[in-house]
Amino acid sequence: MNPEITHVYFVPGMAAGKEIFKNIRLPNNRFKTRILEWLIPEKNEPIELYAKRMAERVEEPNSVLVGVSFGGVVVQEMAQYLTLKNLIIISSVKSKKELPTRMKFARKTGVYKLIPTRLVLSADNLTRFSVGPRSKKRLQLYQEFLHVRNKQYLDWAIKNMIKWQREEPMEQVVHIHGDSDVVFPIKNIQDCIKLEGGTHIMLLNKGTKVSEKLIEIISN
Repeated sequence: MNPEITHVYFVPGMAAGKEIFKNIRLPNNRFKTRILEWLIPEKNEPIELYAKRMAERVEEPNSVLVGVSFGGVVVQEMAQYLTLKNLIIISSVKSKKELPTRMKFARKTGVYKLIPTRLVLSADNLTRFSVGPRSKKRLQLYQEFLHVRNKQYLDWAIKNMIKWQREEPMEQVVHIHGDSDVVFPIKNIQDCIKLEGGTHIMLLNKGTKVSEKLIEIISN
């Protein structure tokens, strides 16, 4: 008797395309995967309405929804419109309380509005904004996967990451997080599955470990 197929939908990080998941491998005889690439938001579109549009692309009930970084924020909003088997976030946050100090400062002061996103559109600047000013090797590794350089999308995504309103984590969310993440430091993160040595780009350089964790979570 063939095992039941579980449908798994992935949402990438800010500005990233489907290639960010190239090192995530789930057994084909048990899982069918699909990547929900970013839609361009309407002008001033509330994240709730955007999430509803994204959720309409999930075709099967009791699917698994996985979001990375800002994609983790969006899948939590999407979950309100779906019946899911699992809701999983990677390298992300479960509420505004887990945001780093610099983002809380930007939220309070509104300084994020001054970010010149037209300059962020270049590969180097977009990478540094998305994953932080770390080693040149890590920046090069990540930047080839940042494809969404639409200014309206970037303005919207930055605003909604910094001004996310969720006060308390959703009960069903399962959180995988690296203990060396500099974008969302582990010191601010509660109740997560820690990946030793995992950075904000561990999806790429620790894909096997992340895949193992995903299979373990979904199988329980």
